[in-house]
Amino acid sequence: MTLDLKILLADDHTVVRQGVYLILKEDYKNLAITHASDFLRVIDFLQEQDFDLVVLDISIPEGKGIQMIAAIKAIRPEVKILIFSAFEEDLYAIRYLKAGVDGYLNKLCSEAEFKTAIATILDNGVYISAPVQQKMAHNASRNIADNPLELLSVREIEIARLLILGDGNLEIANKLALQNSTVSTYKNRIFEKLDISNTISLVSLFKSYE
Repeated sequence: MTLDLKILLADDHTVVRQGVYLILKEDYKNLAITHASDFLRVIDFLQEQDFDLVVLDISIPEGKGIQMIAAIKAIRPEVKILIFSAFEEDLYAIRYLKAGVDGYLNKLCSEAEFKTAIATILDNGVYISAPVQQKMAHNASRNIADNPLELLSVREIEIARLLILGDGNLEIANKLALQNSTVSTYKNRIFEKLDISNTISLVSLFKSYE
């Protein structure tokens, strides 16, 4: 593992930026971290200089989700990218890995796991946490689509959108002229197809894949 490391850290939280420096400074003799608090600055820095690694929060201001990966690669095709986000790994990691990032970590990860992810990526590997590996194996065994929303019927999509807006089963039944029990059946089917257990996860999936 090299003792020199040049990172572009894209995060709008000062505590996170300081924390990353404190975690890595003991392992890397020459650690240089350039901070970017929005994605426009990320682009500016990438155009000005080269980096070993971009540590990117996918909810950074001026960013556009997964489109940021293509934008980064268009400027620096060889740069390594680690997503470091508060968003749930089981909902987002696989999609970002398929888009070309080299690792995905939730901000609740341990210091040891963060260091392991950095070392793995710099050694030309891809860091996939144990929960994400399990999710990938689960998806493969059940033949779950890359975009899980494709599994839903037109009616299920319609009901899912109303659930996201905050409507309850009875409200949905009245709007769509359905029996309350029918709506309940649809809701259960939606959750089963998407492998989720609550509306919060449903909202996250729609934000991620639509």
